[in-house]
Amino acid sequence: MKSNKLFFKNSKILPIDKFFKNVLYDKKFGYYNSRIPFGEKGDFITSPKISNLFSEIIAIWIVACWESFGKPKNFNIIELGPGDGSLTDVLIRSFKQFPEFNSIKKIFLYEESNYLKKIQKRKISNNKIKWIKNFNEIKKGPIIFFGNEFFDAIPIKQFKRVKNSFYEKYYTLDNNYKIKEIFKKASNTDVKEIKSYKTLRNLNFIEFPKSGFQELLKISQKISKLKGCILMIDYGYFKPNNKNTLQSVMKHKKNNLLKNLGKADVTAHVNFALLNEFFIKNGFKIKNIITQRQFLENMGIIERARILAGKMKFSEQSDLYFRIQRLLSPRYMGELFKVILAYKFETNKIAGFK
Repeated sequence: MKSNKLFFKNSKILPIDKFFKNVLYDKKFGYYNSRIPFGEKGDFITSPKISNLFSEIIAIWIVACWESFGKPKNFNIIELGPGDGSLTDVLIRSFKQFPEFNSIKKIFLYEESNYLKKIQKRKISNNKIKWIKNFNEIKKGPIIFFGNEFFDAIPIKQFKRVKNSFYEKYYTLDNNYKIKEIFKKASNTDVKEIKSYKTLRNLNFIEFPKSGFQELLKISQKISKLKGCILMIDYGYFKPNNKNTLQSVMKHKKNNLLKNLGKADVTAHVNFALLNEFFIKNGFKIKNIITQRQFLENMGIIERARILAGKMKFSEQSDLYFRIQRLLSPRYMGELFKVILAYKFETNKIAGFK
């Protein structure tokens, strides 16, 4: 229990987004700075780890975007939260099939965790890949930002509305180092921002991605300046319904949110209607939000799997189709995961979206 104190960092009380930021990103004890969370031996598995086909489809989508944008001579790709580097590793190999594109593209990785950066650098042995802490060094566009399970890992704020008053959720430690949940009157700044979103009206319990929106604002400003788009794939919902979606996972099983701090992943489901409203507020054009299944099928993943299967033994075919099912089936990731595309470019024809 005394270890709980580590994540308060000499504070007696913290809003939950700051508390979970410490839990996830503390340089010494934070979850993402002390262990490898991905894969069968980790705590959860992401689409790039399930099948290389997912990453190949993203590579094809990026090249198709470049073609839609008129094959510009400068073209930047930024992966947001690159995990263990699996996706970028496949992108590099896939882009070799497109020599003209491959010769001009630049790839940047945006990662907060120094621990994960080391893992990514071990996996990606390519001296042309650059890790960046901000977007200032990218001077020419256009630019594509891509994030798979990026937004859900950014800690959120939670509020409750009582009549016309808003209260924010905080954590505090009692004398026995047990974490207690309390609510304090919300700041005027936060209340004003929450009230500016139609999506959050009429809700009595509100999850608000303040830190996430700060990240997206920086991205939005870069796209506004250089032209381009952002594609985000994450698990989440279309309609908010007053639910607390904060969850903790450890060894592929649900974990008590306040247990095993620093040893378990903590995320929240993404409110895609709110994301949609954020991008529109910032002057973006938006394609209809679709499911991961729709996006991957639109991009031809089933046809690609059939071609590969034709060259495989039966046992390899079974494994391939099992993995594809995990990506596409409503029982697994197919419907829970959503795909949003926000863009600032002349063309409205972008692959994967009708």
